Amino acid sequence: MTQKIKPRHPEKVKNPINPIKKKPDWIRSKLNNSKEFFLTKTIVNKNNLVTVCQEANCPNITECWSKRHATFMIMGDTCTRACAFCDVKTGKPEKLDHLEPIKISQAVKKLDLKHVVITSVDRDDLDDGGSNHFYEVINQTRKINPNTTIEVLTPDFLRKGDAYKRVLEANPDVFNHNIETVPSLYLKVRPGSRYFASLELLKNVKKMNNRVFTKSGIMVGLGETRDEILQVMDDLKSADVDFLTIGQYLQPSVKHFPLDRYYKPEEFKELGDIAKAKGFLLVSSSPLTRSSYHADEDFAKLQQNRLKNH
Repeated sequence: MTQKIKPRHPEKVKNPINPIKKKPDWIRSKLNNSKEFFLTKTIVNKNNLVTVCQEANCPNITECWSKRHATFMIMGDTCTRACAFCDVKTGKPEKLDHLEPIKISQAVKKLDLKHVVITSVDRDDLDDGGSNHFYEVINQTRKINPNTTIEVLTPDFLRKGDAYKRVLEANPDVFNHNIETVPSLYLKVRPGSRYFASLELLKNVKKMNNRVFTKSGIMVGLGETRDEILQVMDDLKSADVDFLTIGQYLQPSVKHFPLDRYYKPEEFKELGDIAKAKGFLLVSSSPLTRSSYHADEDFAKLQQNRLKNH
């Protein structure tokens, strides 16, 4: 008897089919160094690690892995939320792996990373949303890699009270939480999240530790208006966010949220220029920009820009 394969996105099975628009020629990823790419792949696979690069089907995986950049995804590969844009698997997650902090810290050492990005699935099933696990991973990584700077990309810890504070107790160098889209699209694109809760999280993180760099990102091409994007910029600026990323939404499958349009490179440049004029410490705005894209180089720029501004 053949075993029935469970769909990655059970909640999307009944969705209408939204054909995927052909990608324009400016959306191409490149393989820089195949030897380094396979080394990164080997370390990730040998240690049974999950990366957002693979799970979220990132367009930059070949470029980043060939530079030994990998974004580790902790707490499993299954998310308790069902965002309409995301390719990460949805369902009931497994128990936390208590050896994961050691595994991540050793992989960081083997890859000799100067800067590491650690993200996670949403774990609404846990009382603290997984904040203590973040704490353990950050501490263990720092213990074995004292010279590596650590960036976290966290969930919103919605309805988990002050759980986010536990992550900050481990002193990450960068605290990132993505706002993802404009308020009018939230119920369709991020039904399990709340725009103002995400804003509040970013604001509270900065209040609790004004030395940590805060970062957030937005995708474009979902049907938002230019004015709505500018409003999100103002909202993030008022939450004292240091670093803004703006990238193109790429529809993962015909069952995902439909892509409205591809923005041209010059439109990204214009949005980036506006954001810089609004006073963000750093802005990355391009079709292939993602949260962790060039994160190590960007961290160095953040430090330089902070020094310049003081």
